[in-house]
Amino acid sequence: MTGKWALHLAFYLFALVLAPHVSGEHEAAYRYVVLGYVKDAKGAPLSGTPVQLIREKTGFSYLAETDGQGLYVIVARLGDESVGERLTVKAGSLTATITARFDPANRTDERGTRLDFLGKKPVERQGWFAATLKRFLVQ
Repeated sequence: MTGKWALHLAFYLFALVLAPHVSGEHEAAYRYVVLGYVKDAKGAPLSGTPVQLIREKTGFSYLAETDGQGLYVIVARLGDESVGERLTVKAGSLTATITARFDPANRTDERGTRLDFLGKKPVERQGWFAATLKRFLVQ
């Protein structure tokens, strides 16, 4: 991801998090964020790696690319009805399947997960999601 695109994405996510509560599809209840790091087996970040999130239910996909730190961020449109939906995430030649987990009654907190690709091993760290998103937004 070029610096320009990373800056635009950061601004977009920052604006979404701090936006006043109005009805619309830009609210947290209508998006699911998948983010994480792609690193080689020795822990070095893999810059420029294409990452794709695919909704298995619809086949619709969202694209991203890792930055210089190996970080990717994908914002997908998922509403309350999508809880439990299976999502496929591809980072280069690696693939992982995750499940969209969130509380549909909670319409204020960001919904999402952190999925790292470490060497050839995908590791989901949902508990690290909020802190990673916060760090990304303040960069």
